[in-house]
Amino acid sequence: MVFENVFNPQNWEAVPFHFWSLVFFSFGCIVGSFLNVCIYRMPLDLSVVSPPSHCPHCKYSIPFYLNVPLLTWLSLRGKCKNCGAPISPRYFIVELLTGVAFLACWLAYGHTTPWMALVYCLFLAGLITATFIDFEHFIIPDEITLGGAVVGFVISFFLPQLHDAKSHGESMVKSLLGIAIGAGIVYAVLRLGKLLFGRQRLKLDGETKVVFTETALCLPDKEIPYEEIFYRKSDTVVLAASTVELVDRGYRDVTLRLTPEILCIGDEKLDPETVPHIEVVCSELVLPREAMGLGDVKFMAAIGAFIGWQGAVFSLMASSVIGSVIGIALILLRKREWSSRMPYGPYIALAAVIWIFGGKNLFAAFFH
Repeated sequence: MVFENVFNPQNWEAVPFHFWSLVFFSFGCIVGSFLNVCIYRMPLDLSVVSPPSHCPHCKYSIPFYLNVPLLTWLSLRGKCKNCGAPISPRYFIVELLTGVAFLACWLAYGHTTPWMALVYCLFLAGLITATFIDFEHFIIPDEITLGGAVVGFVISFFLPQLHDAKSHGESMVKSLLGIAIGAGIVYAVLRLGKLLFGRQRLKLDGETKVVFTETALCLPDKEIPYEEIFYRKSDTVVLAASTVELVDRGYRDVTLRLTPEILCIGDEKLDPETVPHIEVVCSELVLPREAMGLGDVKFMAAIGAFIGWQGAVFSLMASSVIGSVIGIALILLRKREWSSRMPYGPYIALAAVIWIFGGKNLFAAFFH
């Protein structure tokens, strides 16, 4: 009973509406400070709780009075108080963006129910974290994607309004449909893209040495982990080698084929697990590639859990338009190489934000 009173709109209306606007913005900035910790630590598999906030350069433990969102970064002019090392503007941007996002949720849904505003704040916090991690590392951690899908599904039971449902059961069904359809559509796109564009031909500078270790394919300018190359058992790395050197023998002028389960050097077939190191000299190799990653599939499942199947379909459609516009703009600006390096997750996240703040009406108008 007490819990219901806390989130009773009439009780919130007893305080001026824009007092809560200030509260949501301030709280959002505080949450944004925590999101910065998540963005930095989660891709490195570090705890987001321990140790406390510290400078990544000198390991100086930041006291509470130097950990005030927005103000600290501005007052220190983007530098560490202890060592003077630069602090990325990303910290300020994430805090400000999260504050604005929380404020927008309150302005859009605070008149209806504080619950909706708070849930969408949580949802947007996840989108912001995923976006910045994807930009920097080209991954979206499972804690955000799979965890987000579970959280969205559970919240759907307690808040049927999230899916415009009349009962708790109906709300959970709509959330489950959002997970299944959202992930299913992106997975279908992934498989179709694999069928149509599943091979990437890399031209090397003359005769170049390529090394296959136990964990990665090592090119002169980068290292590619095998988990980024092999998605299914049929994925194959192919190259025509002038020389192939194993630990105990060598080959000349042969074709090498490597899958997760078999290594073929000419006519000889070997178990990759028994060959820990290969050095190859070649001028070209063909790699398998994906149109989208599995992370995007799981990310769409999390989004569908919160905004349902209609929102998931809208997000996929709108994200393709957003990606096309940005890609064309980069080409016109002669930054074509940037477009090929842009992850797809941020486009999906932006499309989901559009859904929350008006896309639902666009979707309804289009289909009716």
